[in-house]
Amino acid sequence: MRILLLEDEPNLGNLIQKGLTQYNYIIDVVNNWEQGWRYGCTYHYDLVILPYSLPKIDGLSLCQRFRENNYHFLILVLLSRCTSHDKISALDRGADGYLCKPLNIDELAAHIRALSRRLNSNCLSVLNWGGLRLNTSNCEVSFQGKSISLTAKEYGLLELFLRYKYEVLDIETIIESLWSSVEEPAEATIRSHIRHLRRKLKLTGLPDDLIITLKGRGYCLKSFPPHG
Repeated sequence: MRILLLEDEPNLGNLIQKGLTQYNYIIDVVNNWEQGWRYGCTYHYDLVILPYSLPKIDGLSLCQRFRENNYHFLILVLLSRCTSHDKISALDRGADGYLCKPLNIDELAAHIRALSRRLNSNCLSVLNWGGLRLNTSNCEVSFQGKSISLTAKEYGLLELFLRYKYEVLDIETIIESLWSSVEEPAEATIRSHIRHLRRKLKLTGLPDDLIITLKGRGYCLKSFPPHG
């Protein structure tokens, strides 16, 4: 899941980014509403996190502006005051949920998981390829019942390949899906992550050509899953 976080308090923004990265989320952090609007209009996000209060324009006005311009990503509002009025205002102006400050990262992650279930309501939450199983609700990966330990980027790559089975994914698509806008990974970096992912999958018994390289085009998942 790719998330845009708008937070004008740098320390809190860094804390949230660091905490959510541990849950395999890709986070872009901006600190003013102009950046928030520009990033939200430019990049693809699954979720946008906004504060209730901001200098110049409040977070709810930005939320409403996104909705009026037909942006359909999920929006979570962080409330400084947990009053009924603020909660109702957030929901009425287009937010999908709210959370009260001070924040607990684990609680925030739980709210994000709950919201993501709405996002994935029409998508499979468990992705399979033969005996390979990836559960997006708890980020667990296994092959024939044996757990596979992956880094955040390896997990993201595998989910991408499983979700878009048999489609060719070029480098630009992979970067946009798995790296934040401030990161500019070299193609060699992506190849390295894919190489490590292949190695881990092979160690569990999966074929070493599960992820196929198509020279000059990108990568795709092997067409025919193994039997058994």
